[in-house]
Amino acid sequence: MADNIVILTGAGISAESGLGTFRDEGGLWAQHAIEDVATPEGFARNPELVHAFYNARRKQSAQAAPNAAHKALADLEKTHSGNVLIVTQNVDGLHEKAGSQNVLHMHGALAGALCHSCGHRWRAPVDMRPDDRCPACTAPATRPDVVWFGEIPYYMEQISDALTQADLFVSIGTSGEVYPAANFVAEADYHGAHTVELNLEPSSGVSRFAEVHLGPATEIVPAWVQQELLR
Repeated sequence: MADNIVILTGAGISAESGLGTFRDEGGLWAQHAIEDVATPEGFARNPELVHAFYNARRKQSAQAAPNAAHKALADLEKTHSGNVLIVTQNVDGLHEKAGSQNVLHMHGALAGALCHSCGHRWRAPVDMRPDDRCPACTAPATRPDVVWFGEIPYYMEQISDALTQADLFVSIGTSGEVYPAANFVAEADYHGAHTVELNLEPSSGVSRFAEVHLGPATEIVPAWVQQELLR
């Protein structure tokens, strides 16, 4: 078994927990333009709309339970004698609910609040409003602590270091279209890692992976984990 495993997860791993991806028809994302609810400019134009959108996502996430794929990754972390790092593009917190501890939320988390005036962070209430005041500086500058399009993802230096040391890189439930995460496979491959894609359908970067398994996350992720633990 590989000593250092880096796992990238996207919306596809949480879809079977009832949390929709960007492309799901009828879901929260389908009801809003991304530029209106997931950009700094959209927040500046209409903070009420953005807060309402993330309040709904926060409630939905709080009610969701981790599925077999999340639990399998938590089991891998507990069982593996080496290092397992989950880098997630998701903001839902289901990896932690499943028991994973070594998780980096590169796009932030619904559970967090951020002051866009002083940078202070705190745990978000279920409902946030534009006039909520920062507990540190008291400015009415509260926003969700999520990374929007056009902003720099969190933990990039730490992620890059992990990719250079990875023996195995696994991408689960991602479209392969959003950078910089879409380039992680190339970085890991350059430094000698074996690369695996686990996805419902081939991503746009599927040709970059040495090994590919397709199917529902709740089926292929536990199967892959069991295979990996037997190595």
